Amino acid sequence: MKSWLICIDDTDDIGTKGTGEIAEEIMDLLNSKALGDHVEGKVRLTSSSAWVTRHQLFVHPDIPYTSHNSAMCFEILSSLTLAEIKDICVIHLKAEIALAADPGLAIIEKSLLTTSAIQRLMAFGFETKRQVKTKSDAYELAANLGIDLSEHGGTGQGVIGAIAGIGLRLSGRDGRVKGQLDVGLTNSTKELMLSVHQIKKLTGLDAVIELNGFLLNDEESVLVSGKIKAVLQNNQFALLVYQHRDELTGEPSWRNALKQQLKNY
Repeated sequence: MKSWLICIDDTDDIGTKGTGEIAEEIMDLLNSKALGDHVEGKVRLTSSSAWVTRHQLFVHPDIPYTSHNSAMCFEILSSLTLAEIKDICVIHLKAEIALAADPGLAIIEKSLLTTSAIQRLMAFGFETKRQVKTKSDAYELAANLGIDLSEHGGTGQGVIGAIAGIGLRLSGRDGRVKGQLDVGLTNSTKELMLSVHQIKKLTGLDAVIELNGFLLNDEESVLVSGKIKAVLQNNQFALLVYQHRDELTGEPSWRNALKQQLKNY
């Protein structure tokens, strides 16, 4: 079984299915395909190692995007071949992308990446968060590093974000997990005080981390409320928290990060 990184970008348009949802569907299809295939009488198993992560890229007048200019990346553990993986991705992309989209797809088997290649991908990813990059830049990097990079409609500009997303995911310090985490909040229970251990058990997250990178221990408590979002930080999927001080008592307490604080991811 091999570990693969797959990233897509620029698949949607206003009012159509989002890129993150399409990425989740592709991940599910890849897992289902592998679970159903047999080779020499044995089932080829695939499992997702984590979640789809959203990577924010540069917002600039010269860059076409739907609403946020973000790429979606995920990792799978699979014995499917590159050709099989790409075929599943492309078929679903063509079925689901918006007519006005300019989709790009990047695929790489992680074990093929050298330390130097990872560093170059990471550098490209972070540059793409603050600079305008071109398709030529993306294809040149892909060719040099052995990344399978392809476009599937429109201008194909999505290849830039697709390869950038691979680099940002590899960095282990960029990206928000798509969707919200369920910790038991309801319409009648707007907030809950949970230990770090409980949060990790309920969500499957690796850690709870303070805004500056401080790692909370399992016994510490966090008051959770609103939308519970996870991030990729310190090579861990984590709940980001900040310290809040009570206006009356001045007592400090941990709370899950606010929307504005999550924008950095």
